Amino acid sequence: MDNLDNLMQGFADVVAPMNLLLALIGVVIGTAVGVLPGIGPAMTVALLLPVTYGMEPVQAFIMFAGIFYGGMYGGSTTSILLNTPGESSSVVTAIEGNRMAKSGRAAQALATAAIGSFVAGTIGTLLLVLVTPFVVDFAVGLGAPDYFALMLLSFIAVTSVLGASRIRGVISLLLGLTIGLVGIDAVSGQQRLTLGIPQLADGIDVVVVAVGIFAVGEAMWVAAHLRRKPAEIIPVGTPWMGRQDFKRSWKPWLRGTALGFPFGALPAGGAEIPTFLSYATEKRLTRHPEEFGKGAIEGVAGPEAANNASAAGTLVPMLAIGLPTNATAAVMLAAFQSYGIQPGPLLFEREASLVWVLIASLFVGNLLLLLLNLPLAPAWAKLLQIPRPYLYAGILFFASMGAYAVNAQPLDLFLLLLLGLLGFGMRRFGLPVLPLIVGVILGPRAELQGRRSLQLSGGELSGLVGGPVSYAVYTTIVLVLAWPLVRRFVVRPLRERSA
Repeated sequence: MDNLDNLMQGFADVVAPMNLLLALIGVVIGTAVGVLPGIGPAMTVALLLPVTYGMEPVQAFIMFAGIFYGGMYGGSTTSILLNTPGESSSVVTAIEGNRMAKSGRAAQALATAAIGSFVAGTIGTLLLVLVTPFVVDFAVGLGAPDYFALMLLSFIAVTSVLGASRIRGVISLLLGLTIGLVGIDAVSGQQRLTLGIPQLADGIDVVVVAVGIFAVGEAMWVAAHLRRKPAEIIPVGTPWMGRQDFKRSWKPWLRGTALGFPFGALPAGGAEIPTFLSYATEKRLTRHPEEFGKGAIEGVAGPEAANNASAAGTLVPMLAIGLPTNATAAVMLAAFQSYGIQPGPLLFEREASLVWVLIASLFVGNLLLLLLNLPLAPAWAKLLQIPRPYLYAGILFFASMGAYAVNAQPLDLFLLLLLGLLGFGMRRFGLPVLPLIVGVILGPRAELQGRRSLQLSGGELSGLVGGPVSYAVYTTIVLVLAWPLVRRFVVRPLRERSA
């Protein structure tokens, strides 16, 4: 009951005229940037993160909630109209959505994506309200060894489970951990990797890293590979759905939500697996199998709902434990840290009003998103016609302004360029970006919890194992690492014998 009262108080704060305007602005600019080609939700949030500087935390996170869901929705527009997904979780939407657009059903594809996003986002945010307090109660009882084990699981998950290559994932993680080491050692007071530069004594700001790797790196990469002329956009009117379209979409919306939220809430979460599972499920359950591959509306409705439900699910471990499970959550964690707020079990005690305002803002932003995007879809489609040189020059300009606003020191611009080149190189050689960001954010915290565990045990390695939670986590880590060997030497021979 207390949680419901807190949520109602959060709504009371959000619906104040100024705060409602900020939510509306967040949704508009989040969608406007997210709809641009090659720009996924993580890059949208990273690019617009500095926009909230100078605001009070409550107002900043009200706008941030709108940016978060606006960026999530924007990717579906480029997937459907351009066949250019902004991130891997939007790939499935492009499969059927672009086929629908080419066959003259772009309006229906955009409508089922928008309404599916609203349904999944609303249900996912409601589940966030119900689930997060229980996760917080569980997390309060965790000790330093348990937290160290959970962070180690996050490192293993983002490198082994989500990436196409484990080696590339590990390389990316090591790069992130190295960047996280820059600064003064909290225990010994010694400077590490500062190269004698005083400004690096406090470390490299996470916002500069996020904007450099995502915004600058992606802008350099996309600008180097796309044509200079505007892409050919499929004409679209105001999105609408007939009765038959609704009949074929509402069950995929609910099934996609049911698949997406749990995967997002897992420490090894992400939207890629549930979107593909949703597509496979709808393909199996549909009464119109002949339309799949040619523009089936179920193939847009289910995966898009799974994608947005997963986005809501990622906020559970991020708020309750401080563990980001995807790139967007990692950038949001950086936003909290930029205000001196540390997500985790104590967040709901120390910053309760801020958390419930954020959650209420997600509901409001999701509703505004639906009300805006159905009539404004033709306008978003025109944004896709911006010439590439102007588009990416603008992205680099705003990224530079945002990075400079963090500390107002020229060194950050130099670091932004270096990190942008690093992000460009990572894309060139196929290194995933998420492990690097997770390494930068969680690396110092994992070091702190690991050292604390060893100090409590007098330096004994047994101190890293604290109780049932850490035992369960280490068992999971062993299973994750051993699974490829088991699949190769046990599962595959058994299948060959049975065949």
